[in-house]
Amino acid sequence: MKILFADAIDPTTVSELAAREHDCVVEPALGAEELPGWVAGFEALVVRSTRVTADTIGAADALELIVRAGAGTNTIDTRSAADAGIYVTNVPGRNAVAVAELTMGLLLAIDRHIPDNVADLRSGRWDKKRYGEAQGLLGRTMGIVGLGDIGLAVAERASAFGMELLGLRKAGRRPWVVARIGSLGFHLVDTLEELVSTAHAVSIHVPAAEDTVGLIDARLLAMMRPGSILLNTSRGDVVDGPALLEALDSRGLWAGLDVYPDEPASGAGEWDSELARHPNVVGTHHIGASTEQAQRAIAQGVVEIIDAFQRGEVLNCVNLAPTRLGTCTLHVRHFDRVGVLAAVFDILRRREINVEQMENRIFAGKKAAVATIDIVGDVTDDLLASLASIPDVLHVSAVPALREETT
Repeated sequence: MKILFADAIDPTTVSELAAREHDCVVEPALGAEELPGWVAGFEALVVRSTRVTADTIGAADALELIVRAGAGTNTIDTRSAADAGIYVTNVPGRNAVAVAELTMGLLLAIDRHIPDNVADLRSGRWDKKRYGEAQGLLGRTMGIVGLGDIGLAVAERASAFGMELLGLRKAGRRPWVVARIGSLGFHLVDTLEELVSTAHAVSIHVPAAEDTVGLIDARLLAMMRPGSILLNTSRGDVVDGPALLEALDSRGLWAGLDVYPDEPASGAGEWDSELARHPNVVGTHHIGASTEQAQRAIAQGVVEIIDAFQRGEVLNCVNLAPTRLGTCTLHVRHFDRVGVLAAVFDILRRREINVEQMENRIFAGKKAAVATIDIVGDVTDDLLASLASIPDVLHVSAVPALREETT
């Protein structure tokens, strides 16, 4: 494959892929404006923070795969990619430990006033009495909003410090997540209001999405305990910046921030932020995932995605439709012989039945296979009989799609 890297990435990624005879071009200085002029001819695009816009998608003439070397895909126009039939994938979970470590670092820095300690020492001031006052973490409550890989990694570390864990009750969690929540001894509550009003520290770990913008607003900040700590190492716009400024002053809240609503898009430059300058804020420069360990893990994840794609698998795709589509799913068991599926599709075409998606899996021994076909159209007994009469078809069944009730 011809692969364009439009961001800096661990050199081992490029060397490993080059060793697999991929044509790798590394242009880490490319921005969203320049990328449309570069993307033509490339089959895969790898980015970290570089925005992939609709213009880039439109300029791509061979692109099949976009890989976000990280978890969040909010910098990629996934809808435009989907409309163009281009897979968008990510590397989730590989930076969880790095972000969790920074989260705990911010919490400790606030509790023990570490930045002010350092600043006074460097300016020649000794004030043991002032800095000897700290709450400590043992026995205090950490409320975690977002119990994904990062939130659970934070929970493990907070628990090791002897903190009580508070989370939101949520239906439909994967079994392994439920098991980890249980093993960590979480106390689960039903509402965000109850969580923020109970916890001594609230740590935010939610993805960038329409329903998370402004999630922590003035109303919720007003419910937090006076003097409590808000930690945000997820996305800047999850917290209402002006409301947080007001709460820092009026309620004596503290904030540990790695992200900001108006943070610079570039890696370096001048920036003046009233929020970042506030004396009750301990901040870092959006560096949550920026450890060598995390970057090596993410780099390996990129290699795994490219390798899988070469085998016909798409790992961690974020812009495919739900698993089941259409009005009905056909299951066609057949001998694995030339022309069987072509005959199936010919009958569906002649009856004006559209195929939404399909998968054909081969059984062990490579004699038989089963095609799972999501269709839109009327499935009659006559249709099923016609499909079953195709030479080398073993059996045909139809399962109506489940529909959510509307009220």
